[in-house]
Amino acid sequence: MRRLLSDGDRVLVRYGAPLRPGAIALFRHPLRQDLLVVKRAAERRPGGWWMLSDNPLVRTDSREYGPVPDELVLGRVLLRLAPRPSWLAPGRRLERLLERLLRGRARWVAERFGVSVPFDDTL
Repeated sequence: MRRLLSDGDRVLVRYGAPLRPGAIALFRHPLRQDLLVVKRAAERRPGGWWMLSDNPLVRTDSREYGPVPDELVLGRVLLRLAPRPSWLAPGRRLERLLERLLRGRARWVAERFGVSVPFDDTL
């Protein structure tokens, strides 16, 4: 899956927004709570959200520090403001449609809107 965000991108966050698997989240790092982190919420697990990087070479995510407790999750990233504006969080109806596209040939459309393929933690 291609990365939607890079270091230094400016994003708009909806604080307190509920997460769903596949959403991009802003949270406090579980081991360094002064550090804010943006990762994809892969799934709910006992103890919190399993957060993964879109970049398979980056392993500083839940594979390193485990599930992120709910109280450290600050909100959902809605869009990238700069350098190139891009909508990252579709509404539920559009998200369901895009999930269906994941099974078809238009996978790139789903990725463009931030709906991810199932995660593979074996990397």
